[in-house]
Amino acid sequence: MIRLMIVDDHPVVREGLRGMLESDPGVDVVGEAGSGDEAVARARELRPDVILMDLRMPSGDGVSATSRILADRPESRVIVLTTYETDQDIVRAVEAGAAGYLLKDISRADLLAAVASALRGETVLAPSVATRLVTRMRAPVAESLSKRETEVLSLVARGLTNAEIGTALFISEATVKTHLLRVFAKLGVSDRTAAVTTALGRGFL
Repeated sequence: MIRLMIVDDHPVVREGLRGMLESDPGVDVVGEAGSGDEAVARARELRPDVILMDLRMPSGDGVSATSRILADRPESRVIVLTTYETDQDIVRAVEAGAAGYLLKDISRADLLAAVASALRGETVLAPSVATRLVTRMRAPVAESLSKRETEVLSLVARGLTNAEIGTALFISEATVKTHLLRVFAKLGVSDRTAAVTTALGRGFL
């Protein structure tokens, strides 16, 4: 019997997952949580074998909760179950120790199979997630941004103009432009919006 806990901030999602999984005689849904902090407390209390973890929730997101739960109970297996599949989200979840990363459009049969696989110590990934990870690993290592370049791009993300950024950082507008040109070159983009989006996706911001 697999002791399973469901973590999601939407009650209707938790109810749907519970109904879907409890119909299997080999699964016992021992509890639920609606936030990251609650998940940590409930995992300590319920000691589940497998935890289905939503990614974006109030009071501690899924990645933070995963890291904290596994630090306290490394024998538990956490499977991220989310609608998001950005490179940044995937990498953060894997680095936190998640045993899997699945999307919420998964079928009941595939979800049950993934839960069983995770319990055996296997890694379970949605096909599209696996593809993204492989592509990321094969890609050339991206050149990191300097501290100043990151500061400039962070202010760009907040909507400041070059002149406003220069004032905020006590540098000239020309120096701001120089930093941005270097950022564009490192990220392989040609405009401010693409620079911010790409930097977010790579975890630079």
